[in-house]
Amino acid sequence: MNLTVTMLLDTRNDMKKGILADYAHGKNKEDAISKTMDKINRLLPKNARIVDFEVGTYTTPVTRRTYAVVVVVYNAPLEEKPLNEFTIKERRELLARILETFNYNPRVLNISEIARMFSVSRDSIYYDIEQILKEKKKGRVSR
Repeated sequence: MNLTVTMLLDTRNDMKKGILADYAHGKNKEDAISKTMDKINRLLPKNARIVDFEVGTYTTPVTRRTYAVVVVVYNAPLEEKPLNEFTIKERRELLARILETFNYNPRVLNISEIARMFSVSRDSIYYDIEQILKEKKKGRVSR
């Protein structure tokens, strides 16, 4: 049995990317697949989204033992960090993504609420937005 895995990583998503591969043997195909899937499911990170998977089986000619091989490609959320623990750079990156979503229109933001969420002053948020918009004008918004 040959296996080729090709991965294309999308760095735009803040996700942990991974591949899991495992095998098990069983009395028949269904038993081998079931055992392998149980092992894979125990190894998958919490809240992981499966991007792609492949299941293969084979039976050895002499011993007539059936094996199943499972390969899973997944994305899992990064550990969530409270907003009030963000660094200035992380806060600005998040604000830049939000502003990009709203076509760089800062009027759609509730500055007081954002400041409360990050545990900073309104002036800090205004300054962050000002810097983000300056970077955009220069053509180098960080992500």
